[in-house]
Amino acid sequence: TQVLLEKLYSMGLIRNPQSLEDCEKLPASAFCCRRLPVVMVRMKFCPDLIQAIKFVQQGHVRIGPNIVSNPALLVTREMEDHITWAEGSKIRRQVQEFNEEVDDYHLLGN
Repeated sequence: TQVLLEKLYSMGLIRNPQSLEDCEKLPASAFCCRRLPVVMVRMKFCPDLIQAIKFVQQGHVRIGPNIVSNPALLVTREMEDHITWAEGSKIRRQVQEFNEEVDDYHLLGN
């Protein structure tokens, strides 16, 4: 039971890794809330779920060094901190321009 509790806690499905009662009350919607597009909307990457799904399918999102194109991916607590826009993504460029953080060095051909 301890392994189950640790796994559910690391996935972000239960709040307390010591309580087996939380597993009994775990709804199916808890799994749906851990999908990548839902987490992106919650973290304010996108205004709505449909746009988040499109960005993931088109390859604009990466988790760590890996580009993700599967919107059904379940995001763990550890993975949440590593969600960013992909390197070559036009969305990333727009965000950098908006925040005035754009680096034009790669446009010079160097």
